[in-house]
Amino acid sequence: MPQAARTASTARTQKVGRRAKVVWASLVGSMTAVTALLMALDHGAPTRLDGLALPAMAATQSSVSIEAVFQTRVPVEADQWLAIVIDHTGAPFGTPASIDAAHREMGLRSLGADFVIGNGQGMGDGEIHVSERWLEQQPGAHTAGPDGDWYNRHAIGIALVGDGTRRGFSQIQMTRLLDLVSALAREYDIPPERIVLHSDVAPVAGPGRYFPAASLREQIDSWR
Repeated sequence: MPQAARTASTARTQKVGRRAKVVWASLVGSMTAVTALLMALDHGAPTRLDGLALPAMAATQSSVSIEAVFQTRVPVEADQWLAIVIDHTGAPFGTPASIDAAHREMGLRSLGADFVIGNGQGMGDGEIHVSERWLEQQPGAHTAGPDGDWYNRHAIGIALVGDGTRRGFSQIQMTRLLDLVSALAREYDIPPERIVLHSDVAPVAGPGRYFPAASLREQIDSWR
């Protein structure tokens, strides 16, 4: 190889080497910074939602576990709750913390529903999360549409973890939903016609086409 070519090849190799060192140093630096940040976050105070969890394993003893939802921190006012709205979270995975975070990103001050029922992905299958809104008897943030303000003030919002526009919900979820709806309707004298889906009262998809609306309605109507 001519001397000039060897000199040019060496220069290119040195330049590539220096560039690789710079890129590697930058990569290591960024990874170190991210790792340090994650460690700092991990050692901080854990996220705490001031709610109540009714474990899924209590589903076989629903009459016992469901009664806990009536032990609110603030007394329930007479004629406060006049309806129930059923919806989904719109995502296959969900925990009270992740849903709370998503709702805060949307501009809400916290998790918008009064109750969330898990599907085994994030929460136990059939586990019921009783939100702080319900325990403190605060207005919900679960219903859209022209009558949304009324429903958020006078309807109990229940959300199933999952996306009913893509797939159905678990059998345990549906059993727990019926247990919860039945208990709430009985306690607050809510008639079957005021137990609705979010899509019944607002231009939304939830709880989705895979939600067994006809079956639910049949069972609710049998309570008359």
